[in-house]
Amino acid sequence: MNRPLRHENHKRPITRRDFLAQGFLSGAALIVTPSLFGLFRSQAAYAQAAAQCNLSNGAGRIPFVCFDLAGGANIAGSNVLVGGPGGQLDLLSPAGYEKLGLPSTLLPSLPGQVNTELGLAFHADSAFLRGILSKTSAATRANVNGAVICARSENDTGNNPHNPMYGINKAGADGNLVTLIGTEPSDSGGNSVAPMAMIDPTARPVKVDRPSDVTGLVDTGRLAQLLAPQDATAVMAAVEQISEAKLQHMTEDVIVEQLIRCSYVESTSLVATFGNPALLDPLADPDITGATGIFSNAELNQDKFRKTASVMKLAVNGFAGAGTIEFGGYDYHDGTRATGEVRDFEAGQAMGAVLEYAARRGQQLMLYVFSDGSLDSDGSLDNSADGRGKGRWRGDNQSTAAVFMLVYDPAGRPQLTSPLRQQLGYYRMSGDVETASSPIANNVTLLAEAVVLNYMALHDDVGRFTAALPTQGLGTNVDNLIAFAPIRPTPP
Repeated sequence: MNRPLRHENHKRPITRRDFLAQGFLSGAALIVTPSLFGLFRSQAAYAQAAAQCNLSNGAGRIPFVCFDLAGGANIAGSNVLVGGPGGQLDLLSPAGYEKLGLPSTLLPSLPGQVNTELGLAFHADSAFLRGILSKTSAATRANVNGAVICARSENDTGNNPHNPMYGINKAGADGNLVTLIGTEPSDSGGNSVAPMAMIDPTARPVKVDRPSDVTGLVDTGRLAQLLAPQDATAVMAAVEQISEAKLQHMTEDVIVEQLIRCSYVESTSLVATFGNPALLDPLADPDITGATGIFSNAELNQDKFRKTASVMKLAVNGFAGAGTIEFGGYDYHDGTRATGEVRDFEAGQAMGAVLEYAARRGQQLMLYVFSDGSLDSDGSLDNSADGRGKGRWRGDNQSTAAVFMLVYDPAGRPQLTSPLRQQLGYYRMSGDVETASSPIANNVTLLAEAVVLNYMALHDDVGRFTAALPTQGLGTNVDNLIAFAPIRPTPP
């Protein structure tokens, strides 16, 4: 089921994105270790350093992880339920759900076909949901809520500006090791691009897709190898104090002094926190692997679960401000249903693993799932064991696309601003996105901005939205695009 997809009705793959979408390619590791001199890159960095040496994990913001399913995966209907103007359970016509892969025997109107364990309504036999259930406890699921956004995007291309990570960083997310990470060596860290106006070259994602990439982010030098951790920290603290004394006799600008001071403070913190590289290793984390771990050893031998473990280790713990996990091979309209079900289940397992890891760490989390376009069914059924009697996926269809967000809070299920905002925008009865249902239903750049908006809403920080994204196109009348009530105060 994990073989590459060869489509007769598609052009031959010629670009990296083409190969990713059809599952022919996975990335090789490339690490660019961050430097303390990165502080000197921009006026914004000067201002931030002048204000304070902010070394807290995640800069006090909620960890953010997004899944980029390259190729045009099914999200709406067969996985996350979508409905008309009345919300997720304002049911579509049987023909509409047939287009979304659900036969008459699995319509959401029938008993037992809707699951709301995650707050957000999934189809009870959703492959995403089955994967999430396999990796999460009931207690974790009880503290999750979500929202689906009915929105079109172009089929089978990485040119959709889906990825919001730069905007998440502009909203305040940062890591105490690296700002952004992704599993692909691209400007977005994934397959789909980032909105051009959000991109900050100084925050370009570091590529991380395996445990050795994670441990390779930190080199504390020979000092941490020669001395016990507490002794190495003491030496660094002494250097910091000596440097502070020298700074008192310098005539440099105050901002430059603060930058130098913070560089020494950060170096000391690096040795104190990561003098033992095993503290960063996903394979040494009992919450990830081992007898009680989320992943088995066999699963961690698979590329998709290695990259998931690596990204969630850094992002959930605040070592990175936000992370993208790209999965290739989601262009799965090969005339079966089975291929898509297997790949969706694996993606669900990865989503569930990130949620469960956040729960074990006692961390809040925002998880975002998107794909480039989508696909549809002609109603013919795949009755194989993996096909589960559902509609065969026949071709690309950007009009059946959607994205969704899940939010976890250890304090309890996050609340919505309104029950109707469990679904933003809506579908026509025919099974197509109503492009007039919201300003983000037919504009992927505005869709990414709305995700940043909802991230800021979780911090009760919507008032700063136009400052964080000064060129955004949503304007100031954005209340109807905010799904989530705050769960964390804005950091000072």
